[in-house]
Amino acid sequence: MFVPLLVLGFSSVSALSLEAADTAIVEEIVAKCNGDIITRGDLDRSRRELIETLRAGGLVGEDLEKQLADREKNLLRDRIDQLILAQKAKDLNISVDSEVTKQLAAIQSDSKIADPEKFQAYIKEQSGISYEDFKQEMKNRYLTQRVIREEVSEKMSVKHEETEKYYNEHKAEFVRDEQVVLQEILISTEGKDAAGVAAAEKKAKDLVARARKGERFAEMARDNSDSATAKSMGEFPAPFKKGLLSQNLEDAVWSQPKGYITDPIKVPTGFLILRVEDHQKAGQAELSEVENRINEVLLAPKLDAAVREYLTKLRKDAFLEIKADYIDTGAAGGKDTAWVDPAQLRPETVKKEEVESRTRHKRLLWSIPVPGTQTTATSSSAQ
Repeated sequence: MFVPLLVLGFSSVSALSLEAADTAIVEEIVAKCNGDIITRGDLDRSRRELIETLRAGGLVGEDLEKQLADREKNLLRDRIDQLILAQKAKDLNISVDSEVTKQLAAIQSDSKIADPEKFQAYIKEQSGISYEDFKQEMKNRYLTQRVIREEVSEKMSVKHEETEKYYNEHKAEFVRDEQVVLQEILISTEGKDAAGVAAAEKKAKDLVARARKGERFAEMARDNSDSATAKSMGEFPAPFKKGLLSQNLEDAVWSQPKGYITDPIKVPTGFLILRVEDHQKAGQAELSEVENRINEVLLAPKLDAAVREYLTKLRKDAFLEIKADYIDTGAAGGKDTAWVDPAQLRPETVKKEEVESRTRHKRLLWSIPVPGTQTTATSSSAQ
């Protein structure tokens, strides 16, 4: 099945000549899912993204080819997964519009392209798809995450006995050096004049005051920070051991308790605000300190199976058709997803004589009285 682009020409003012139509194939549809479609272009783009991800992980040559062969067979499955989860999000009235808007704003800030049209052109150049398609795919990813969290992961739990058993068997893994876990908000002063720097400092001081009154630091970081960590709610990817921070930053946070928020600190790129998310002492970590981490480890293999089970259920309830040359590796057992080509659903062809004959038969049928409905003739000719 193809999505055709038709250029229609008229043979006269009153007649449309379909024979003269020029048809250009712009995309091949490979699967239909609850009113949405997956095209060959979608799969090609997913394959390119997979290759880029593997290369970013340091894979080249035969290693890259092996991983690509192992994982590209699931590209259609992953596309269907995303579609049915996004559709389920609509049923659950889940909205992620604010997250998408903030993420796009962060990307635009990083690109340093203020003009909306130029930014949309930049997105198309970088992603290979239109800005609207890029935005929709981002929205689908957020919806996917929310549905999995609300419908699967939040309904799972680990017994305390399992957590304790894992801790006792892996104690060596929880011996650590002293380290601090930090969040940040950066208010940039790059490219700003004296007035702009003063405004940035005022904004930083206002944010500190709001945070100290109890406003959520993570959300403030997401909405206000000019750092790349805004995407991760201001969190750094790893804790800091002693000596890893610059001396002025280490002095500002090292001896402070969990929850402490610094005053704005002047750095070359602007004003930095740090929050001590955790301060872990050297030695054996207590179970209570690593319980969440252990639970994530124990849930991970169970979560994968639970998510796949949930997706199988959604597949069984979905309208799904897949072309014969493509395979859904996450297919629900017993569900018919055979492709139905609309071109094969041709209307029945009949001759004019057959139509007239059918009409006569219908008239004759109407003239035959139905038992119990006859009426007595009252005309003079019947008497």
